[in-house]
Amino acid sequence: MSTRDGFFKRDPVTCAREMIGCELVWNGSGGVIVETEAYSVRNDEACHTFTRPSSRGFVKRMPAGAAYVYLNYGVHWLLNFLVKGGSEDGFVLIRALEPTCGIQEMTLRRNGTTPKNLCSGPGKLTRALGIDGAFHGRNLLSDPSASLRHPSATPNVQACTRVGITRSADFPWRFVAVGSRFLSVPADRQR
Repeated sequence: MSTRDGFFKRDPVTCAREMIGCELVWNGSGGVIVETEAYSVRNDEACHTFTRPSSRGFVKRMPAGAAYVYLNYGVHWLLNFLVKGGSEDGFVLIRALEPTCGIQEMTLRRNGTTPKNLCSGPGKLTRALGIDGAFHGRNLLSDPSASLRHPSATPNVQACTRVGITRSADFPWRFVAVGSRFLSVPADRQR
């Protein structure tokens, strides 16, 4: 079943948790989301809106579900989705996928790595899917080359603290599929 318009119209923490187990497909390549992180525009120093006026402008002018793609440390593109219209606005970072389709294409983009390592991190994931800054602002809900489908069964999800940040680092807003071998960082081995 595909996501409905209301999927991204709620708070980012709920949305990030419920994206675990969804299948994300972009231009024929993709997989099951096994790791996400939530970022809130309120009281979250790790969110771009805390220090970047351009991010605050993005939240104001773009619809829920828009892709927020940025270059992290000048090296890796990262894929987030805008969540707004619920109790608070924010973003959901897609940290890892379990590849399910377009694996040959993703392997070529990632220079022959193993399926386990194709999308086991937010930078690896965007490279495997062929996502870069040109995708910034695209709306997942209206883009014919993209889809996000809910899982047929509810996966077992664990909340833990976000990784790779120093501000607001103690928020338990990282969500992982329990037992997945495709995570960027195991849930029991953080920071």
